[in-house]
Amino acid sequence: MADTKREIERKYESDDSGLPDLTGVAGVAAVIDKGVAHLDATYYDTADGRLAASSITLRRRTGGSDAGWHLKFPVGPGVRDEIRAPLSDAVPRTLAGLVRSRVRDAELVPVVRLRSDRDVRDLTDAAGRLLAEVSVDAVFAERLDGDGGDAQWTEIEVELADGGDPAFLDQVEKRLRRAGVRPSGSASKLARALAETGPRPKKKRKRGPAADAGPVTAGDHVLDCLRAQRDAIVELDPAVRRDIDDSVHALRVATRRMRSAFRSFGTVLDRSVTDPIGEELKWLAGELGVDRDQEVLTERITAALDALPRALVTGPVRTRLRTWTHARRGGSRRRLIAVLDGKRYLELLGALDALIADPPLSKAAAGAPEKVIAKAVRKDLAQVSALVERALDLPPGHDRDVALHEARKRAKRTRYSAEAATAALGDPAVALARSMKALQNLLGDHQDSVMTREALRDLAAQAQAAGESSFTYGVLYGREELRAVRAEEALPGAWSRARAAAAV
Repeated sequence: MADTKREIERKYESDDSGLPDLTGVAGVAAVIDKGVAHLDATYYDTADGRLAASSITLRRRTGGSDAGWHLKFPVGPGVRDEIRAPLSDAVPRTLAGLVRSRVRDAELVPVVRLRSDRDVRDLTDAAGRLLAEVSVDAVFAERLDGDGGDAQWTEIEVELADGGDPAFLDQVEKRLRRAGVRPSGSASKLARALAETGPRPKKKRKRGPAADAGPVTAGDHVLDCLRAQRDAIVELDPAVRRDIDDSVHALRVATRRMRSAFRSFGTVLDRSVTDPIGEELKWLAGELGVDRDQEVLTERITAALDALPRALVTGPVRTRLRTWTHARRGGSRRRLIAVLDGKRYLELLGALDALIADPPLSKAAAGAPEKVIAKAVRKDLAQVSALVERALDLPPGHDRDVALHEARKRAKRTRYSAEAATAALGDPAVALARSMKALQNLLGDHQDSVMTREALRDLAAQAQAAGESSFTYGVLYGREELRAVRAEEALPGAWSRARAAAAV
């Protein structure tokens, strides 16, 4: 089994003078010599360095107190999540799965070996609690992929204790800087090893003043949007596998944003190429949402039940809700991981890469974004307008509920297209995206009420069939009905504000 540790550390350049005296650091009562550990780590990557390109490290290390496999994902400057697995000869399946969205079908091979003599000190407070571990590492790096040599250096590493205050590292750094120690120019030992043991990269020739320019054409802006969502899907994959909070929802949103871009900017991209990919994205979103929609319903009913006075709760309502939820769950963690490990998903990732590398751009893609993209956003807005006006003309009931649901979906698409257009259109697109989000939230609450009432009818029927009281479900139904009425009453005002912001 793998376990995760949040690693907060800083690295510094060091000469052979060793570690400066740290007894003067605020909060430090003792500097405890923990001796020298001999570490031997082999780093793995694909032949073309896909993990290194994403600042991800995968290593097998012996020696020290944490021998085993370590996989590190960047979280922020100086912060990484380290997932550990027991020592074995081959890359553990759990860790291989976490990098699969980047590695795909490529082989993970040894690329660098680092041997380090680590001289360790513990910084502790007056109560003997560990504040940080400071080490002086004498590193010898050896290239293993047959395309380089070796290198050696010494560095100082300061790692914050679990649960420690990151501000403490600032105090340590002040002391180190006063002693002439400076932050390392490399984010990790592997990054430095790759730079110093490999062939020198050839300097890229600039192709003119526009070489470093941002997006220019309508196609440039759309491709930036697609690239961002492709990258989000790849980056969220390991978070979903690790069951990180909200990661499934975030990945689902990324698939929806890309599908929305295909549809909204159909004059820029060849739909005969993007439509099949859009169908695969729809499939993936459906797999991700197998249990998510049920969870949303259960959370809404539970919150409403918690808000009821105890006198209005009759019968085993919570037990019935748990039984109903369990029976309706169609997915599992194992099933979701199987989808992410499956051939169809990998082929989808490959199709997205191919789309970005060789985009099916139309003639309109070369046009000015102020015209082409603005026209696409206005078209989305016009469709929202037609759907909202139609819904407002219908009497309350099923047909209006369906119309409002369609308007919500189109408002979401318009919001996404406006957000994608922000770089090209500026403040008007920002204002439109904000107003569409407000409209989407209002209509979303209405749709949630529709679905919740259907669920409450189902629950009430099951309760009655079991000889239980259905009174509480009726009370909750009435409250949900009132929420829907209020949402419908608020719609004309929300729509007026949205139209006022629609100056794109």
